[in-house]
Amino acid sequence: MAAVTLADTLARVRRRLADGGIAEAAREARLLVGGLLGLEPAAFISGGERALTEAEAAVVEAAVARRLDREPVYRILGRRPFFGLTLALSPDTLEPRPDTEILVERLIPLAERIVAAKKRCRVLDLGTGTGAIALALIAAVPGVFGTGTDISPGALETARANAQFNGMSDRFEALESDWFSAVSGDYDIIVSNPPYIRSTVVDGLAEEVRRFDPRRALDGGDDGLDAYRAIASGTAGHLAPDGVVGLEIGFDQKKQVAELMSSNGFQLIEAAQDLGGNDRVLVFSTS
Repeated sequence: MAAVTLADTLARVRRRLADGGIAEAAREARLLVGGLLGLEPAAFISGGERALTEAEAAVVEAAVARRLDREPVYRILGRRPFFGLTLALSPDTLEPRPDTEILVERLIPLAERIVAAKKRCRVLDLGTGTGAIALALIAAVPGVFGTGTDISPGALETARANAQFNGMSDRFEALESDWFSAVSGDYDIIVSNPPYIRSTVVDGLAEEVRRFDPRRALDGGDDGLDAYRAIASGTAGHLAPDGVVGLEIGFDQKKQVAELMSSNGFQLIEAAQDLGGNDRVLVFSTS
């Protein structure tokens, strides 16, 4: 029997994903095959005639079946890129999305300003999950030290592993806490991408999200604002003078979240939209 080449495999995976209703079949085929086999993108051009071993072919076949069952590509691979980092995923963590990188981008100049004034910047990342936000800020700004909180021990284990893998264990700590319940001290930046989807909407989300992201990282309560209420009421007790608060929000929550924060003594100083033009990031300071 003729050997199955890399080029043949890529074409077959692309067809199967397209036939299975995967929207970006060509892109996902490259991500899946390349990630599983540890290949750089150029390998598909220069090494297309390379024959796959039986073991490699079996690994690809199993992964395609998982993707056709709507498991996201990066969950199958077990890791994903975020703001130049490589982050491991687990069933206990939300998969970081590119929209969250916008929150990081907006906070970097503020963190740089704080480091310039104080020589260091303490960041509290509430509901840290993979540690994505805190670790991205640590990587981007020398002098940033991060604490990531979560109610999930599994998520905290993943965040610690990501800090170690990316060489940041000396500037990151993971703390089990229900919002501020176990937090002590003041922080220069308090940031969160909390659950903000209304409970009645969660079951109607795409299968890739509904079945594979942890529900408690998605479900924001009846109106989607439960987490913001906890953050708004607890932040003042832990924000250093001249500190800032950065929040990711749902596309229709800007007004409500701004009002919640305002009623607790904060003023909106910046708002940013996501890649689709939806309101996605709010940054506050003390009034």
